[in-house]
Amino acid sequence: FPSHDSELVKSSLESATTALLTADRSLAEKVISDDLIIDEIQHQLDAKTINLMAQQAPVATDLRTLVTSLRISADLERMGDLTEHIAKVTRMRHPATAVPPELALTIEEMGRVCVKIIEKTSVVLKNKDTDRALEVEQDDNEIDNLHRKIIQTLLDPSWQHGIETAIDMTLLGRYYERCADHAVSIARRVYYSVTGSYAARSESL
Repeated sequence: FPSHDSELVKSSLESATTALLTADRSLAEKVISDDLIIDEIQHQLDAKTINLMAQQAPVATDLRTLVTSLRISADLERMGDLTEHIAKVTRMRHPATAVPPELALTIEEMGRVCVKIIEKTSVVLKNKDTDRALEVEQDDNEIDNLHRKIIQTLLDPSWQHGIETAIDMTLLGRYYERCADHAVSIARRVYYSVTGSYAARSESL
């Protein structure tokens, strides 16, 4: 499974969050350019996987592993796109900081939790760790709670930053939430690949 790609996504998300909170345009530009590397790795992995499927005609467990690898690769590529979107918000609002002071800690926490989820997902990929795979979905609940906190802040009558900033924050919250959702998807795919069955979904979702 493509665990190396998950490390790149984690690094990209860390940088994107730092750039967002510090209005660091040069760091944001690096995140945007590095997304091409993540895309290229995904393309290479997909080509290798398809080649194996064509040449070796795998069956049963091997086929399940290869199909799962393709789907995981797509999830990781999308996660890279989402970190790029975060960086583009930084670039668009530069030299101003896109995140207003009252939401800075929430965004910082979303970044931290998302990185933690990706780190755990990397372990799941490397070790085919089904126990950790089940934990990822529970960790995702933290991101959902933080996302709700952003929405509540935007809907509060005391909001003073206008519609443009509200749109930025709505999108940013969604980018982090979707990034975590893709990590959950990866964990579920690994669980299925190893066990041949799908894990029960968390009742809290």
